[in-house]
Amino acid sequence: MDRLTQPAGEPSAAVLGGPGVGAALRRAFLATRPKFFTASVLPVLVGSAWAGAAHHAFDGLWFALAVLATVLAHAATNVYNDFSDDLNGTDPANVLRIHPYTGGSRFIQNGILSRATVLRYAYGLAVAALAAGLTLAYLRGSGVALLGVLGLALGYFYSKPGVQLSGRGAGELACAIGLGALPVAGAVWLQAGQVDPGAWLLALIVSVWVGLILLINEVPDSVADADAGKRTLAVRLGAGGARMLYQLLTLVALVAGVALAVRHDLPRWAIIASLLFAAAGFKASLGISLDPQRREGLKKSIELTLAIHALGCIALVGAALLR
Repeated sequence: MDRLTQPAGEPSAAVLGGPGVGAALRRAFLATRPKFFTASVLPVLVGSAWAGAAHHAFDGLWFALAVLATVLAHAATNVYNDFSDDLNGTDPANVLRIHPYTGGSRFIQNGILSRATVLRYAYGLAVAALAAGLTLAYLRGSGVALLGVLGLALGYFYSKPGVQLSGRGAGELACAIGLGALPVAGAVWLQAGQVDPGAWLLALIVSVWVGLILLINEVPDSVADADAGKRTLAVRLGAGGARMLYQLLTLVALVAGVALAVRHDLPRWAIIASLLFAAAGFKASLGISLDPQRREGLKKSIELTLAIHALGCIALVGAALLR
């Protein structure tokens, strides 16, 4: 694939360009990579369902503001990552990307938005996330603001040139915390005022699923990342090592799910659900490869990983409500 080739299905200036408020809003929305917002919305839903079922505590306004703040922080992280990966050369050189899952939004590379515009937009989204968080802090206490600042900091330093946790083998953990542990445990604390051991096990499961999304998405990008000096776990471990880590983390989520059922925090059928999601995870791991002839298999594994997170979170919500 030539580096200047734009694969079918990628956003283009011809389609998304043009004047008018409607066109500008459409560009702004799609630049945030909204297809991935389930990774921020569902963990908040999981934590809120747990708080409602285990502690009989739920406030709709707090829940709505938590979702808004989390989605805005996620959007800011995505947009800032696009800026950073264009600046360091990763995305422009990435010819093995699997759109729309890897390689960024392509808005800068395909001439839809300038790098400077993307940076300003990322900062604007971060300010909006802080505003939502401060509103929650006013209603619920200063601890909410601390959680929000921590989440934004993890997203910022994930891509920040000079720090770039994503290039130091720590980006996967940062995302697992920022889009897993923080929104789940934070939602429980927001509603109930405490985070019990069962909630931490839930947060661990969701964190693992988020980490798996990032890990497998890094695989097709690993050649371009390595050339740009961005040493993600997929770069450091190679496809084989990433596959083994994926399987190990899948076992961690399985053990946590079984533990929740054994503790009677979730219904017994949660054990069966945990086994099914673990089986799906092992199936997805088998598609992790850089072999060009297995590219379609890798794409299907990425999609299966996204499904595990989405359906798994929905299953956790149902299990929590039926405990």
